[in-house]
Amino acid sequence: MTQPGTMTPMSKEMQDCVQACMSCYTVCEEAMSSCMHMGGQPQMQIMRAIMDCSEMTRMCADMIMRRSPLAAEMCAMCAKACDMCAEACMSMPDDKMMMRCAEACRRCAEMCRTMAGARM
Repeated sequence: MTQPGTMTPMSKEMQDCVQACMSCYTVCEEAMSSCMHMGGQPQMQIMRAIMDCSEMTRMCADMIMRRSPLAAEMCAMCAKACDMCAEACMSMPDDKMMMRCAEACRRCAEMCRTMAGARM
C-alpha cells in the first residue's frame, strides 16, 4: 500500500526510457560541440536537428520521471525528433561522433515509441 501523495516506483520500461533519453541527450550535446568545431553551412542543418533532439530528450526524461500526464505524447514527439536527428547525423557517415549520435538517437526513438503506447 502506498501513502497518499506518493507515486508508485517507475516501471523497468520507464527507467529504460529515461536512461535512453539521458544517454541520447549527452551524446547530442557532444555531437553539437563537434559540429561547432567543424563549422560550415552543412553542419548548421545538422546542428538544428541535434539541438532539437537534445532538448526533446531532456524534457522527455523529465516528464516521465515526474509522471506528467503529457509524457506519452512527449515520448511520441521525442521519437520523431530522434529519428530526424539520426537521419541528419547519417549524412556524415565518416564521422565517428555523428555515427555514435545516430545510434543513440535510434535507441532512444525505439524506447520512446514503446513508451508512447504505454500507460504511465
